[in-house]
Amino acid sequence: MAEKVEVLVDGGKASAGPPLGPALGPLGLNIGKVIAEINQKTEAFQGMKVPVTVIVDTKTKDFKITVGTPPTSSLIMKELKLEKGPGDNASGASTDLSMEQAIRVAKMKRDTLLGVELKDALKEVLGTAVSLHIKVDGKSPKEVQKLINEGHYNALLQ
Repeated sequence: MAEKVEVLVDGGKASAGPPLGPALGPLGLNIGKVIAEINQKTEAFQGMKVPVTVIVDTKTKDFKITVGTPPTSSLIMKELKLEKGPGDNASGASTDLSMEQAIRVAKMKRDTLLGVELKDALKEVLGTAVSLHIKVDGKSPKEVQKLINEGHYNALLQ
């Protein structure tokens, strides 16, 4: 019989305290080992809340950890070192996402996005940039999406 524990943890900073410790303790696992694996798998998402699922075989005490990804908007804001979206009247904050940063976000989210190819995932990330009022390489994200369709960024997407 398998037991499933779903929690939201700080990327790279899970601890034996709540919510993990109380949920995992009764299952008889080595909590330190589980926490270490979660922290290793979520290290790239430091500073963000990350959904984590621990599936435990209660008979063998084997466990499997799956890590979700934060929302695309959170990943974009982390790339730009913003605490909140800039909105229409942003001033002083860097609200110009480089194409390399956009591609990095697309690669992180690729498994959870609808697009099959990296190019499609990137266009989805750019759609989020539109809603955040963030430019990409100094252009509107919609303009960049058209350039992607025309093949202007094919070299970066290999």
